Amino acid sequence: MTAHLLLGIDTGGTYTDAVLFSETAGVVARAKALTTRHDLAIGIAGAVESVLEQARVLPSAIGMVSLSTTLATNALVEGQGGRAGLVMIGFAPEDLKRDGLSEALGSDPVLFLPGGHNVHGGETPLDITALDAALPALGEQVSSFAVAGYFAVRNPAHEQRVRDRIREVSHLPVTCSHELSSRLGGPRRALTTLLNARLVSMLDRLIGACEGFLAARGIDVPMMVVRGDGALISANEARLRPIETILSGPAASLVGARYLTGLDDAVVSDIGGTTTDVAVLDKGRPRLDAEGAVVGGFRTMVEAVAMRTFGLGGDSEVRINERGLQATITLGPRRFLPLSLAATQHPDAVIAVLERQLRAPHLGRHDGRLAVRTGLPDHLASGLQPQELALYDRIGTVPEALDVLLTSTPQKATLDRLVGRGLVHICGLTPSDAMHVLGRQDQWNAQAASLGTALAARIRDGQGRPIASTPEALATMIVERLTRQSAEVILSACLAEDGAAIDPAASLAVDRALKRMPGIVGFSLALDRPLIGLGASAPVYYPAIAAMLGARSSIPDDAGVANAVGAVVGQVRSSVTVFVTTPEEGVFIVNGAGPSGRFLDEALAFAAARDRAGGAALQAAKLSGAQDPVVAIREEIDAPTIEGSRKLVEARFIASASGRPRLAHG
Repeated sequence: MTAHLLLGIDTGGTYTDAVLFSETAGVVARAKALTTRHDLAIGIAGAVESVLEQARVLPSAIGMVSLSTTLATNALVEGQGGRAGLVMIGFAPEDLKRDGLSEALGSDPVLFLPGGHNVHGGETPLDITALDAALPALGEQVSSFAVAGYFAVRNPAHEQRVRDRIREVSHLPVTCSHELSSRLGGPRRALTTLLNARLVSMLDRLIGACEGFLAARGIDVPMMVVRGDGALISANEARLRPIETILSGPAASLVGARYLTGLDDAVVSDIGGTTTDVAVLDKGRPRLDAEGAVVGGFRTMVEAVAMRTFGLGGDSEVRINERGLQATITLGPRRFLPLSLAATQHPDAVIAVLERQLRAPHLGRHDGRLAVRTGLPDHLASGLQPQELALYDRIGTVPEALDVLLTSTPQKATLDRLVGRGLVHICGLTPSDAMHVLGRQDQWNAQAASLGTALAARIRDGQGRPIASTPEALATMIVERLTRQSAEVILSACLAEDGAAIDPAASLAVDRALKRMPGIVGFSLALDRPLIGLGASAPVYYPAIAAMLGARSSIPDDAGVANAVGAVVGQVRSSVTVFVTTPEEGVFIVNGAGPSGRFLDEALAFAAARDRAGGAALQAAKLSGAQDPVVAIREEIDAPTIEGSRKLVEARFIASASGRPRLAHG
């Protein structure tokens, strides 16, 4: 059994999970440890050491390590990530208005250079004078660069020249758009590249932390990372293209859900600390999103499972709107550090603040909230404005009450910017705290949860009444809100799969059906397949959610580590597209996976395109860690007959290579 043990690790926003898996015996051992954002290796070590001890095996029994993570997804949902410089070649400033690129860019710097190519790979001369002038200053303001050239998927030469110059001068990571997608649509490709650049340092830290721990334990084996489509790639490839790991955790959970339940048709909902991820299994396979993954409101060009990610989880911010006659509660999308968790790590500091605030005769506007550094390295705080730096310097590694920390109203916006950069956590009331108050969870500090809930219960509604009579009453309201909001996001995902334009949160008919309201007309709804609930807290949340949705709930024994299971049972897959176009009669240009090729015969051009696509896919799969990959080629030839003669518009040769990852023991 121990000849080929596989180690699966999933690093989420709150927990790091580990499983030891045998291809003959299944899950041999499983464990959880808190994710330690200041030093990810600590959480990884805690989980891995625990499974090794449980299984009573030596590190030498491990043949492969595979990693899935929600850190990249969480960063995009929460608007976090490093500051990146965007270089646009051959584009105009008005192109920023397309595909949400301007919103994604925010205050990050952008530079426009003359250059780029046409659809057949022909060039407009590149001028990098402006780049040379800006680089010395830009290199001090950002942590990475993104480069997007006009029609770079047909000819990447200008992107490569700009990339090399930036690396030479700044020594910072650079992402080129042609490395991420072969699809047309420059602004969306630029958006995807920008998001990738922001994630480089984050994923590099995660992989480095994992490699460092494994090396210290003498585990010298191939290391894989789960991609957003559920396939595996080598850690080195993931470092270059971290954007491909958005939805890595959710994709791994789908692969794990299928393995753990044996269900071919199901709705899969995975609740974590920060997000809820929903997808549909059909005939044993998740559907890929043909348009590209949507995360944090941005449509990327990343091929990923058709997963919908919502900012709703056990650690979601509890937002109370007390202005109406009756107070209303909404959850998320921001993640807070739960008071119960913060007090587990810093009991004296957190509980003293909450007790002091409870003794006060009146509720303060910042009561029940504290701030603490996340522990990111100092160099990731580059580019802070003076007021941001001043506030950041006052925030330490022990939580500090916001009513002490914030001395003026504008400082709240400054704090929010530090949170957005991933430098600071806000500690506050969450559904996890409510579950501790109700005794349904007990892993953290229940006293802090109770004190924080008691503080929030003092908030008065529009009629001047406290919003809840006891902490338990408010906790029940929060959990009921999580059940209802979860039902709405699951319904939203399922209705979108059905092509139905219904917003469950705004539909009166859906509201009546979910509440089982009596009436002359009775409304009801149900899912046509079971609801698989995943996540550490799945057993406490999903039975009620499934009941509200009229579905049978299926919560596997290993629901809490499904991502880690999915990380080790997947396959390596690589795909390469090569194009053939005709700029003029009798001339055929081959583009993609290498320099442009010019042919005077269509059959020769097609043969060259097939060979190039197949060879590049095979090479990419081997680089990604595949053992003996197999290649399949699909052809899409757009050649309509016009006035009796065939006219080639474009031919696409899509090669896919797949295989199981290499193991250290052959």
